[in-house]
Amino acid sequence: MMRSGNPALQGETFARANSYGSTETMTIQGTANKALTLLLLVVLAASWAWSNPVALMPFILPLAIGGLAVALVTIFKKEWAMVTSPIYAVLEGLILGGLSVFFEKAYPGIVIQAVALTFGTLFCLLMAYKSGMIRATENFKLGVVAATGGIAVLYIVDMIMGFFGHRVAFIHESGALGIGFSVFVVIIAALNLVLDFDFIEKGEQLRAPKYMEWYGAFGLTVTLIWLYLEILRLLSKTRRR
Repeated sequence: MMRSGNPALQGETFARANSYGSTETMTIQGTANKALTLLLLVVLAASWAWSNPVALMPFILPLAIGGLAVALVTIFKKEWAMVTSPIYAVLEGLILGGLSVFFEKAYPGIVIQAVALTFGTLFCLLMAYKSGMIRATENFKLGVVAATGGIAVLYIVDMIMGFFGHRVAFIHESGALGIGFSVFVVIIAALNLVLDFDFIEKGEQLRAPKYMEWYGAFGLTVTLIWLYLEILRLLSKTRRR
């Protein structure tokens, strides 16, 4: 079974997709092209939000809810990914742009650092994966999936506690424990990229239907957005010390 810590790229996704009987099949190059398209949409939407932060701020929560809804629709209706994944990219781009303005005002220069580190990490891990330096073995996959799940549970607990005026302190603090936690999360988010590369490669090998290129690109975009946000959080903690 193929595993990915990314909820958009889980288990037997490609095997189920093959049941739709498409005559055209997924390729790595096609997925890469579509991933670039989604990232361009994220950047364009974020750029607009960057220039219009005041107008955007009242809509951050509805955009976040909308982004989550579209992501869930994409996960459960993968054949719709050609339509839903660009919508997701635009919604998340607007959110990222708004949040980035907030961080940039508090810590000048932090956004360009986070962007550079995000794409630098993507490039380095892609080269390491293509060269065979990193392989998504079963034990590797299980470890990353378990760690990703644990982080997700912790974030959910923190969110629920927030409704009652309490938080999981070390998630937000800028001390050694808080920074150490953020470093760990960034590493796990980055390792999810390796699982995504492996998953997309397997999709080509298993001759998944063509629409799965959009779904694979969507999953990779989800991971990159998560990685960027966690790097932004880590950098802000180091600035607060």
